[in-house]
Amino acid sequence: MKEAVRQAIFRKVNEEPFARKLNLELIELDDGYSVVEMTFTKDLENIFAMAHGGAIFGLIDEAFETAANSHGTVAVALNMTVTYMAAPSPGARLRAEAKELNLTRRTATYDIKVTDEKQMLIATCQALVYRKESTLPFL
Repeated sequence: MKEAVRQAIFRKVNEEPFARKLNLELIELDDGYSVVEMTFTKDLENIFAMAHGGAIFGLIDEAFETAANSHGTVAVALNMTVTYMAAPSPGARLRAEAKELNLTRRTATYDIKVTDEKQMLIATCQALVYRKESTLPFL
């Protein structure tokens, strides 16, 4: 992966308001691959005192976004199918790992898994992006 792309994406994630709100941390990044982590805190609970699905989705989406844009061209989501498997424990450190399964000139597909620090599967996602021909605007 190009170092300029890596540095730019790490910088943009650190500056992104949504990522900051959820305390998302980009851990690893390579061509078509990303790992993003967050801690499940009380302010991410739903009405049942469990992790809000939107918070877990936000974690998934950040891993998806960074993996899909790792090639240095703009990629935007077309479809995401999420399956929630288990609720994480309070204080759990959650890890979303996005892996590119297929890459074409116009689309790419990704498999994203969310696990906790005990390797319990929290959620899975199959995702599809549309790849524009434009370079990332922040490079």
